Amino acid sequence: MAETLHRFLGAPDGAAKVLAHAQLLRRLDDVFRRVAPAHLVQASNLANFKSGILVIHAHNGAVAAKLRQLAPTLADEVTRRGIDCRGLQIRVHAPLTRIPTATPQSRPLTAGSRERLTALRESLPASPLRQAVERLLARSARQE
Repeated sequence: MAETLHRFLGAPDGAAKVLAHAQLLRRLDDVFRRVAPAHLVQASNLANFKSGILVIHAHNGAVAAKLRQLAPTLADEVTRRGIDCRGLQIRVHAPLTRIPTATPQSRPLTAGSRERLTALRESLPASPLRQAVERLLARSARQE
């Protein structure tokens, strides 16, 4: 099956242009990773190469600004390595992965805290504060 797919991709009436472009992008990605500073490579992705312009997606504005400063140097390096590159186009394109947030941990109230909150509740008149203390005590009782 892999051989059939390769034959299809390489055929003139198949997807030869797609295969050639994909191979070019792989080569450009390798060059970009070797030429650009490691911290910028980790925070960006090679997106495309069209009409001699290398398109790079930066994960944030700071990385984009730094890549824009380095664009002439990077384009020269890519050209030196055999690919005619007239410039870079840098776009901010945040990655889709989400940073997991910490789940809040609920800790049960100590017996002393519960006693003090109960005393506070009894001393308060009917009010939103008293209702909040009652909800806290009720939630604490369910955690036990």
